[in-house]
Amino acid sequence: MNTEKTDYPFTLAGAPDYALVNITIPAGKTLKAEASSMAYMDSSLKMKTKMGGGFKRMLSGENLFVNEFTAAEGEAQIGVAPGTPGDIRHLYLEDETVYIQNSAFLASSPDLQTGIEFQGFKGFFSGEKIFMIKCSGTGDLWFNSFGGILEIDVKNNYVVDTGHIVGFTGGLTYDVRPVGGLKSLFFSKEGLVCRFSGEGKIWIQTRLAPAFVTWADGFRRIEKKKDN
Repeated sequence: MNTEKTDYPFTLAGAPDYALVNITIPAGKTLKAEASSMAYMDSSLKMKTKMGGGFKRMLSGENLFVNEFTAAEGEAQIGVAPGTPGDIRHLYLEDETVYIQNSAFLASSPDLQTGIEFQGFKGFFSGEKIFMIKCSGTGDLWFNSFGGILEIDVKNNYVVDTGHIVGFTGGLTYDVRPVGGLKSLFFSKEGLVCRFSGEGKIWIQTRLAPAFVTWADGFRRIEKKKDN
């Protein structure tokens, strides 16, 4: 896994709060991007919409479609941005596998295989969505988060709140459990955590969307009903 190697030169802008990635697509090459993520592009790019992930992707709550942008007339640039405020990270996989949360996929080179993976009962008990995106093979991958992204090296065991997980490498295993006993599960507001084992990397996001919604709700203006 390499963070410097790339077949698609790129630059990041607005990171880590409102990140956007500007990607150069080499002549004759194609880039896969999440539907509705294109912010701008050279007019020479040709766009094609394909179904990605099929029925599993629909069940995961994600968009059924992925857009492909092809530089048919020479090298071209495209700006890709996620729907939520936060950071973007890039990885170059070399016959490797990474799992990312189902809302984190942003773009990839066409040779990288992406598919929906069922988490089984781990996902049910975690309270999170039960699907993740498996990215495997060789090629470029860009993924995003809500908030900043922190990379953690795991060499034995590590505990992460389920909602903060953005992704992890394929060599790690995990199980889901309360951070403490049953009392802490219901009264500490810490909820459930993933306890990872093995060697690999975890990417976590610094903010939680549900927590932000709860905070913002306190500033919501409520109109009083008029008496008849």
